Amino acid sequence: MPSERWKISVSGIVQGVGFRPFVFRLALARALTGFVVNTPEGVAIEAEGQVAQLRDFLVALRGEAPPLAQVGEIISRPIPLLHDGEFVLRHSTVSGPVSTLISPDVAVCEACLAEFFDPADRRFRYPFINCTNCGPRYTIVQRIPYDRRHTTMRGFAMCGPCQREYDDPGNRRFHAQPNCCPDCGPRLSLVGAEGRQVAERDEALSQAVRRLAAGEIVAVKGVGGFHLAVDATNGQAIQRLRQRKGREAKPLAVMVPDLSAARRICCLEATDAKEEALASQERPIALATKKAGHGLAEEVAPGYDQFGLMLPYAPLHYLLLQGGVRALVMTSGNRSEEPICIENNEAVQRLAGIADCFLLHDRGIHLPCDDSVVAFQGGMIRKIRRSRGFAPKPIGLAETGGMVLGVGAELKNTVCLLKGDQAFCSQHIGDLKNLEAYRVFQQSISQLETLFEISPGLIVHDLHPQYLSSRWAQKQNVPTLAVQHHHAHLAACLAENRQEGPAIGIILDGAGYGTDQTIWGGEVLLGDAKGYQRFSALEALPLPGGDAAVQAPWRTALSYLHAAYGAELPDLPFMAALECGPILTMVEKKVNSPLTSSCGRLFDAVAAMSGGRQIIQYEGQAAIELMQTAGRLGQEVFPCEVYPEDDMLKISVRSLIRAVAKAVQGGMARSEISRRFHAGLVAVFTRVAEEARQRENINTVALSGGVFQNRLLLEGLVGVLGRAGFQVVVHKELPCNDGCISLGQAIIGRQALKQG
Repeated sequence: MPSERWKISVSGIVQGVGFRPFVFRLALARALTGFVVNTPEGVAIEAEGQVAQLRDFLVALRGEAPPLAQVGEIISRPIPLLHDGEFVLRHSTVSGPVSTLISPDVAVCEACLAEFFDPADRRFRYPFINCTNCGPRYTIVQRIPYDRRHTTMRGFAMCGPCQREYDDPGNRRFHAQPNCCPDCGPRLSLVGAEGRQVAERDEALSQAVRRLAAGEIVAVKGVGGFHLAVDATNGQAIQRLRQRKGREAKPLAVMVPDLSAARRICCLEATDAKEEALASQERPIALATKKAGHGLAEEVAPGYDQFGLMLPYAPLHYLLLQGGVRALVMTSGNRSEEPICIENNEAVQRLAGIADCFLLHDRGIHLPCDDSVVAFQGGMIRKIRRSRGFAPKPIGLAETGGMVLGVGAELKNTVCLLKGDQAFCSQHIGDLKNLEAYRVFQQSISQLETLFEISPGLIVHDLHPQYLSSRWAQKQNVPTLAVQHHHAHLAACLAENRQEGPAIGIILDGAGYGTDQTIWGGEVLLGDAKGYQRFSALEALPLPGGDAAVQAPWRTALSYLHAAYGAELPDLPFMAALECGPILTMVEKKVNSPLTSSCGRLFDAVAAMSGGRQIIQYEGQAAIELMQTAGRLGQEVFPCEVYPEDDMLKISVRSLIRAVAKAVQGGMARSEISRRFHAGLVAVFTRVAEEARQRENINTVALSGGVFQNRLLLEGLVGVLGRAGFQVVVHKELPCNDGCISLGQAIIGRQALKQG
């Protein structure tokens, strides 16, 4: 049979995942000659042999790829025969434009775990065991091609046995860049609160486990940064952690050893999507409903009906959970509002006064990457925070275009770079309110630009001029574009779903700077990435004290009651112990009381009026508790008026507030008030969407904004709109909160470039 030689290019996540040895084995099995090599574009192959075997080889490249590989485009073409006598693996090349992808950090695989628990194996209980199918990737790579010399493992020279594994194409650790063992790899050490080393290796681990069992707070260096760990059954220890960290009430994540332990704590089933997410290679924190008699301390998630559960993903986690503590609080290693620590000295300094000791290792972390968070909503797993395990996997786009950078919002910041038909969204960076977060923000941009050789021709930022991200953008020697916050939400939702639009965007969140200099947040926009029209919005009412009212929902409640009733306020129980006069004076005199159409603030007002939380200790606390009180949507609704004003439809907040006040005065149960309030919002936004469809002939509805983390509202609107014949699109790959803003900004920027 005739022979041919084909040149084959493979793009996607094909480096650092065992793809070259996989290609090598495929070629040997089919008696092909030639070579395979990593390049900046991905993997290049030249294969020579019988045509039938070459065709089978191409099919297997995609169909039988290694677990962590994500094969993108495969391009092949015939080239002249060379008649080489064997198939070889060549060293990586470094010249040329970069277009390959980097795998995220993923959990230790089953094959490595089998060795890890085998007393006869040379890596028995070694905390840094890994292979080409698992372990750190994104957080250790500094540039590509993904070779050891370009990672934080470059300082660890492999011993003889590890080098032989690394060089053997038939071995699972062939070219596994973090490959190591106890003789040549990273080591544990334990440092006391004062910064002095007290133990190494196994003794460091043993002491850390004993300290956890004794109720101490241990700072643990992991894959993407530090955790603060404490026994999840020890309420006093958890309360001490909360006080030291400055996290008074926000739920804390819990790590349990396996799915059996997770089922004892939360309502899970073997076929449950939450359970599937928990055990996935990404190992996110998954929100799941608490079980009665769960056995954990109430201080883990006070007043919250769910736990944030995760399973071990680093070998070190398995060791920590074998020491008698059956569940560990594993919260980010930082002070409140700061990014997680990644360096040993940094952690000892920044976490001083929080941690009682530090379990360290000497494998460097190049980039911080917090744990991802997911929740089961609307029949599927959705991301609340997209970070470790998912970043920097690209989001596929419907169109190609110029290189653009979106720098995100101030809260839940991410950055996004567009290249071709892919969007590279960073890990969760956090709130840009301090210099540490600002430093990580800049480092994350630099990392993505370096890894994927992206030089943006446009930087897109939020319309708010005082955001650190906006100010950074304006200092760069690159053209910039300011984009309205809620327009970015709409564009992100459409882009993620590969929808061109136009769409009816129902965008509900806490705050976004509006084009009229008011605070938007309860918006119905018509449009797409090319532009938008503000079709409808909640009434804009005063927010007394601005950000101070966000922390004190009772302030918002008073203001909204004043708007609904004037000076003759109804006498509601929540007002009894409050000093209302100064707040009402601020509203009446329009002093430090910016106008807002925020849906988040409407939730706060209703929560406070109905007897809920008057002061919050973390973002969204009052609204979350209001949703939990309802449990389900109401059969009846609080009526909400809609009226025309200024060429748009206004949704009457006043009518809702009057309905809630009347219900409170009538002694209605808070649970029923919440049900009717949620159902009323579903009804009124459906009514506005139907009006938009009738006027503009648009049938697609996009739902975005942090308020859609509310399960009742999301599922209610998706169901009602779907039954009304709308095509409803929601976020799946990115969070609906401000974590998606950078993608929307970048997409709008690319359209602006296309339009000149």
